[in-house]
Amino acid sequence: MTEPLFGHERDPGQIPRPAYPTALGASDPERITLLGHDLAEDIMGSVGFGELAFWLAAQRRPSPGETRLFEAVLAALADHGFTPTAIVTRLTYLSAPDSIQGALAAGLLGGGSRFLGVTEDTGRFLHDVLVSLDGELPKDEQGWDAVASRTVRESRAAGAFVPGLGHHVHKEGDPRTPKLMRIAAEEGLFGPHLTLFAAIGRVHPDVLGRTLPLNGAGVCGAALADLGLPLELLRGFALLARTAGLIGQLAEELRHPVARDVFLSVDLNNTPVPPDPFAPEPLARPPHPGPRPED
Repeated sequence: MTEPLFGHERDPGQIPRPAYPTALGASDPERITLLGHDLAEDIMGSVGFGELAFWLAAQRRPSPGETRLFEAVLAALADHGFTPTAIVTRLTYLSAPDSIQGALAAGLLGGGSRFLGVTEDTGRFLHDVLVSLDGELPKDEQGWDAVASRTVRESRAAGAFVPGLGHHVHKEGDPRTPKLMRIAAEEGLFGPHLTLFAAIGRVHPDVLGRTLPLNGAGVCGAALADLGLPLELLRGFALLARTAGLIGQLAEELRHPVARDVFLSVDLNNTPVPPDPFAPEPLARPPHPGPRPED
C-alpha cells in the first residue's frame, strides 16, 4: 500500500494537503497561539520583549537569570553612536523619507565583520576552540590560561586576529565587558565561552607584546554562546538589538537632523583627482588577515 503524501491519510480521490509544522504563531477565528500559549491571555502584558525573543529562538522559556543576561546583551549592542550603521540609516532616510523600512534595512545590512558581526565571530571562534579540546575542559585558571595562550599564539602565527580583542575607541577597556561578566557570574551563567574569553584577556599581552581590551561585542558573543543559543543566530541577536538603536537614530533625526549636513560636507568638499587604475596584487603575496573588528 502506498503511504499518503506528507503523512496525511486521505480518502480515495482526495487531494492531499501539505503539512507545515510550527511551534510558533498560529491562529484560528477565536484566538492566537504562540509557543503553545494563548497570546492575548498568557503572553501580552506578562512576558517582556527580551524574554519573548529568547523564548522564540530557543523554544524554551528562559529563567529570570537568563533573561537578565540576555537583555543586558541587547542593551549593550543597541547603539554605539555614529557608527556606519547609524549614519547610513540617517542618510537613507534623508534620501527616501517615505521609506522608514528602507532606512532601517540599510543600517542592518551594514552589520558585518567590523560592526555587529563581531558578536557572532567571537562566539563561533570561542566555540571552535572549546570543541577542539581533547578530554575535559580545564579545571582551574592556570589550565584556561594555557588554552588561551595557545589559541592566541596559533592565531598570530596564522596572521589572523582574535575576534573580540581590541577596540578603536575604548583603548583602556570597554565598560560593557566587566558589567556583562559580572551579571553572568551573579546569575550562575559564567560558562566556558566567557571563561575562555576572560583567559584570553589575561594572557594575550605576553603573546602580542601589547594590551588590548576585550570589547563589548565580543563578550556579548561569549555570553550568548554560554546561554546555549544557536551560534548561527548570534548576529541576528545583535541585529535585533541594533534595530532599537536605529529607531532611536531615526527618531533623533526627525527632531534634530544631521544627515543633510553629512551629505553636504562630502558633496561640497570633494576634490577631483586623476584616475587611479586598478592593478591586481601579485598572486604570491600572502593574504592580509583583514581589518580589526571595531564595534
